[in-house]
Amino acid sequence: MSRPRPHIDASGRRARLGRRHLLAPAYRSARTEEVADAVVALHASDAATVHLAACARLTAPGPAEVERALYDDRSLVRLLCMRRTLFAVGAGLAPVVASSTALAIAAKERRNMTRWVLGGAPGWDERRLAEVEARTLAALTARGEATAGDLAADVPDLRDTIVVSPGKPYEATVAVSSRILRVLAAEGTVRRGRPRGGWTSSSFRWTPGTAFADLPAPPAPEARAGLARRWLAAYGPATVEDLRWWTGWTLTDTRRAVAATDAVEVTLDDGAAALALPDDLEPVPAPGPWAALLPGLDPTAMGWKSRDWYLDPGHVPHLFDRSGNIGPTVWWNGRIIGGWAQRADGEIVWRLLSDEGGREAASAVAAEAARLAGWVGDVRVTPRFRTPLERELSA
Repeated sequence: MSRPRPHIDASGRRARLGRRHLLAPAYRSARTEEVADAVVALHASDAATVHLAACARLTAPGPAEVERALYDDRSLVRLLCMRRTLFAVGAGLAPVVASSTALAIAAKERRNMTRWVLGGAPGWDERRLAEVEARTLAALTARGEATAGDLAADVPDLRDTIVVSPGKPYEATVAVSSRILRVLAAEGTVRRGRPRGGWTSSSFRWTPGTAFADLPAPPAPEARAGLARRWLAAYGPATVEDLRWWTGWTLTDTRRAVAATDAVEVTLDDGAAALALPDDLEPVPAPGPWAALLPGLDPTAMGWKSRDWYLDPGHVPHLFDRSGNIGPTVWWNGRIIGGWAQRADGEIVWRLLSDEGGREAASAVAAEAARLAGWVGDVRVTPRFRTPLERELSA
């Protein structure tokens, strides 16, 4: 007779979340690199998310600590990777992410960019595209750091434009520089450096090279297994479908990666089969009461496809946009209980969608809002992806 699968209930999952994602105060970290490693990667499509997500988990939050890792020590690198999304990844993990995910996406980005430029920009062919890329890299190397505008001054071909979606309400004119630099960054030839504005800006300066370009990368199957193991250590127990969604891999690649991790099957509260690492089957004590204000696209909020164990399905219309992007959320002991926003005058406001935790939760949320306001200061944060509750609160 086969032995029954171990059972890990929702409270055990929430205890793991509070500890391993560094959200309970006793588990916060002093360094941004440790935060990124704890959640595997920080979502970076919205420049502000990296700072807000890291600072929610830092013992002494502030943009200077995050900028140190991103731009001074360069111990975090932005990669176009999982789900064709921009993430900030620790330099040590970057070769694994590159081989498992990012390089395949970069190859597809190059094919699409080449077809787009050659099909839409008069006078362009593959030879001219290669020459412009070479001159762009030479100009960036000579400058050491440059904006797209700086590079276009040195390489005038970068100023050429293409009209996309002509005749449509969303018709736009796009410079070829934006697509070329995006592909070079995806391939690891250039890197997003310090932005022109403050820490909420996505108008990056460019610098030569990225961390993963100069480090040996494991073969793709080995890299996928390594990334799956890291993800399960941070997000397990979880299902194969959760991992497939998070990475964007095919189902076949996901199953092969999981098989190479020696993960074991466990049962969740709804009876579904999930996966956990062999050393993660014992009960995990709750880390004590904790509240958190997490930004839109926070890695914890976006960590699983199946979210009912930490998110009431009835709250989804308030907290997500139509594309499935989550907005700013309020957490209590491993569950989302509301949302928050910043008003034009800088005030941090929130609304609880649940009375879970009562006065204790409300008091802890208020303290976290004060902590957030204290380090954000005069900066105004508007999420890139606006959600119904965030819009309502910020109005």
